[in-house]
Amino acid sequence: MISYCTNVHPAEDLGGILAQLDRYSVPVREQYGEDRLGVGLWLAAPVARGLAEDPAALAKFRAELDARGLGVCTLNAFPYGGFHDEVVKQAVYHPKWTDPARLRYTLDCVTVLGGLLADDAVYGSISTLPLAWREPWTPVDDAVATTALTDLTRALAQSERPVRLAVEPEPGCVLDTVADALGWLSGRVDPAHIGLCLDTCHLAVSFADPVDTLRRIADAGLDVVKVQASAALHVADPAAEDARAALAAFAEPRYLHQVRELAEDGTVLASDDLPSATAELPAHGPWRVHFHMPLHAAPPAPLTSTTDVLTAVLAELRGEPHIEVETYTWSVLPGGGDDLAGGIAAELRWARDRLTSRKATS
Repeated sequence: MISYCTNVHPAEDLGGILAQLDRYSVPVREQYGEDRLGVGLWLAAPVARGLAEDPAALAKFRAELDARGLGVCTLNAFPYGGFHDEVVKQAVYHPKWTDPARLRYTLDCVTVLGGLLADDAVYGSISTLPLAWREPWTPVDDAVATTALTDLTRALAQSERPVRLAVEPEPGCVLDTVADALGWLSGRVDPAHIGLCLDTCHLAVSFADPVDTLRRIADAGLDVVKVQASAALHVADPAAEDARAALAAFAEPRYLHQVRELAEDGTVLASDDLPSATAELPAHGPWRVHFHMPLHAAPPAPLTSTTDVLTAVLAELRGEPHIEVETYTWSVLPGGGDDLAGGIAAELRWARDRLTSRKATS
């Protein structure tokens, strides 16, 4: 079952979440053409806490989902709250994995997901941030985060339903790339309970080879627990006037849009946000921008998107990781339009078609 991530919706209380499911998720399911639609729920911390502490409320919430033809096998526990504030930027990386609030929130999500999983689910997955923004980060922080993940692993092992944590590398964070995540997680976590969330927008921004990346993950003895099906902006010639003009429309104030440039010698140069990239990067090589683009629609020329990276990952995946379409940027997308349900349904069809092609040839 392919899911779409509900962090695209701003609701941060239970009543608002149900209203958003009625307004968007049910029409998405109808336009997608399935009797049951996967939703990768994002629950702000107070909602997760309330459901985790009230079994009757959790059972009622599951019944509400069932009545709408919605199923849950994965949660996005990366944002803690305020994900649709006027300015989010680096606030999305708080609380860090050194803060007890992060562990508490994740444990609440484990309880909630256990209550929402279908009876025949092989496992549930929870994606989480890559420890923190890269600075400040010290060896002491490393030790504290390791202890927190050890405590979480103990809870996962004791959970009545099988739930796995999926750590999501992101540009600019302590675990910036998949290679960083493998280096930090390998030998430190139990791979039966903790693996990777492979966000294909983040992977593309890092300029890593998708096929080689999947091989390295397998060689490290870790699993891709979850794939966030997403695409970045690609700029072949960032010095060109028409490219600069097209990019300007994407330099918006809510979210952080990290930029990476591939130098001729293979070095990847970095800027932390699109508005500052023009001054900080030489623009001699191609750019990739952390701006989640709709999978089914090309950006304005001369910009392109990195759906080729996602397609390569889907073609080479082994096993059955959870697939979650995660385009949370519709509200800040230039010319995004008003038909959010139609756009999400089109993305899901795009992903389903490529997964179907993969299974037909495997």
